[in-house]
Amino acid sequence: MPQAVGVIETLGFPAVLAAADAMVKAAEVAIVYYDIAESGRLIVAVRGHVAEVKRAMESGIAAGEATFGGQVITHYIVPNPPENVEAVLPIHFTTKSEPFRIF
Repeated sequence: MPQAVGVIETLGFPAVLAAADAMVKAAEVAIVYYDIAESGRLIVAVRGHVAEVKRAMESGIAAGEATFGGQVITHYIVPNPPENVEAVLPIHFTTKSEPFRIF
């Protein structure tokens, strides 16, 4: 079953924390990547089935925007990334995220 990728970029840590929390609570997804993008911008990426990622993204965007001072800068869903994209970008399951993988 193909695994979609959903990415949210926020301004500030509280917004990305709220978005990540809302995403994993709203749907069966696993966080596969989190990092600082640049100058106060943070990014979180989740993987799961397409419908689950869509539901998680809706919740994450709403939670990020609802955070005091929070701002969702951008977001995107890739329904079925090809293997060459997974090999280059940090969206694959790692040893840390593998226990949370949804099959």
